[in-house]
Amino acid sequence: MYNYLRNLWKGDQDIMRERIIIGIACLMLVFSGCLHVKGAEISSTNTTEKTTEKTTEDTIVTAKSETKDDAEKTKKKKKIYIDPGHQSRANGGQEPVGPGSSATKAKVSGGCCGVSTKIPEYKFTLKLGKKLKKALEKEGYEVVMSRTKNNVNISNVERAKKGNKSGADICIRIHSDSIDDSSVRGVSVLYPSTSNPYPIKKQAKKSKKLAKTLLKEYCKATGIKSRGIIVRNDLSGTNWSTIPTVLIECGFFSNPTEDKLLNDPEMQKKMVKGMVSGINKYFGY
Repeated sequence: MYNYLRNLWKGDQDIMRERIIIGIACLMLVFSGCLHVKGAEISSTNTTEKTTEKTTEDTIVTAKSETKDDAEKTKKKKKIYIDPGHQSRANGGQEPVGPGSSATKAKVSGGCCGVSTKIPEYKFTLKLGKKLKKALEKEGYEVVMSRTKNNVNISNVERAKKGNKSGADICIRIHSDSIDDSSVRGVSVLYPSTSNPYPIKKQAKKSKKLAKTLLKEYCKATGIKSRGIIVRNDLSGTNWSTIPTVLIECGFFSNPTEDKLLNDPEMQKKMVKGMVSGINKYFGY
């Protein structure tokens, strides 16, 4: 009987050991599976995070690109009218200072001449006007000029009317200044006021805004002294205009140093850069 019971117990122990081994094996399999699933979840999470980051970066880049493209498209819808002052021969014939005015002025005055360079104003304004046109077109603007050569006969009233018909958004009149005092220097921008008796008064506020941005950016780019923005309601080329109009006196041809400076090609690049920047600021670009 003793031997029978011992053998029975021994058999039960073998079965128990087998069950324990099987149980441990099962637990190891389950644990291994959990690790695999967890690893897969972590890997998936990392991939999702990287994809999200990449998508966000792509979205930001795309948004910036679209914003830039939208600005360029908007510029292409804007038209600038440039009026290089004077011409090779003055025209002393008279024309009204403004619509319906009994007061008259010469159709086109002769302009000034550089005291050092001997370059006439009409040549300077056309050269600078063409450079400005090229730079603005590069920015995406459409540009119309009152003249593209010096040997013309276009009065100030005719220039204004051409600008009105062109469908331009703004008019930039380019000139250089001169005075008996050779020590005077600096740039000024002339604009019509709200008290102007002619239709341009409707554009006075916009003209003033344009004058401010143009002057600020011009001085910033060139370092030329600012003489400020100045109200002028006696300019026929402005009074006959129906779009925001300013006249920039780029500097003094009567000042020997400034005359040379204004006619220096490198300085003219800066002048153009400043004017383009001023126009961009005016439109909010």
